[in-house]
Amino acid sequence: MNSLDKFKPEKDFFIGIDSDGCVFDTMEVKHKEFFCPNTVKYFGLFAIAKYVRETWDFVNLYSVTRGTNRFPALIRVIDLLAQRPEVAERGVTLPDVEPLRKWVAGENRLGNPVFREYVRANPDPALERVLQWTMAVNEDIAKWLRDTPPFPHARKAIERLGRVADAIVVSQTPLEALAREWKEHEIDGCVKAIAGQEQGTKSEHIAIAVAGRYPPEKILMIGDAPGDLRAAIDNGALFFPVIPGDEDSSWKLFLDEALDRFLTGTYRGEYQESLIEAFSRSLPEKPPWKHR
Repeated sequence: MNSLDKFKPEKDFFIGIDSDGCVFDTMEVKHKEFFCPNTVKYFGLFAIAKYVRETWDFVNLYSVTRGTNRFPALIRVIDLLAQRPEVAERGVTLPDVEPLRKWVAGENRLGNPVFREYVRANPDPALERVLQWTMAVNEDIAKWLRDTPPFPHARKAIERLGRVADAIVVSQTPLEALAREWKEHEIDGCVKAIAGQEQGTKSEHIAIAVAGRYPPEKILMIGDAPGDLRAAIDNGALFFPVIPGDEDSSWKLFLDEALDRFLTGTYRGEYQESLIEAFSRSLPEKPPWKHR
């Protein structure tokens, strides 16, 4: 399996594919069983664990920030917790995320290797705690997460699209985990490259891969999060949404209808707009507890 820097085009069409929550039914399990528990543990938030869970899930699974990189996601969770009266009433001290905010604002390769080097060069107890947290998440996922196959229709769709387009994985998951999962389920041969968080943003992944090689109407991004849509827009590409909670139906639609429209040039316009509208409705901006 090639990394992004070794990608070479062979076909007339290009398709970028997100991984977690889009191809693999791993989004919920990773956040609920690994990310959130480690957040409670490493930042000593046991007294407000139920509010951490609710806030973490909203930020990472059930809102417009679904699929965002773990570091800005952590900042967003802490910011929202700071606004919750239930947290203030319990007198819990939230972690200081200002040093992390500074790093995120000035860095576009938000992966563990770059962060580790930054912490070494800028010693700070707050950053060191975040480093312990993010490393623990990766270690736990690598140790425990197995047997989470692709959504049924996703496998069929990827096998087909890999025959008609230059396909690559475009993700903010660490590269090691991506390569392991795609190989474990024997679909790595359907894509020409895998790009993870270490190689920049999703927009950058697509830009590097398609640079001067394909016309916009022959470039498609498939994803389940607003960040995937932004990556498509940033590159003038088309977008197919896998709607959270309705993944099987989404992939069946892609397999039965949308892929053919993409290949025949009838995807852009009213058809794509109707899919994006349904996708946008599925991910709210306002937390549910603000309605209560």
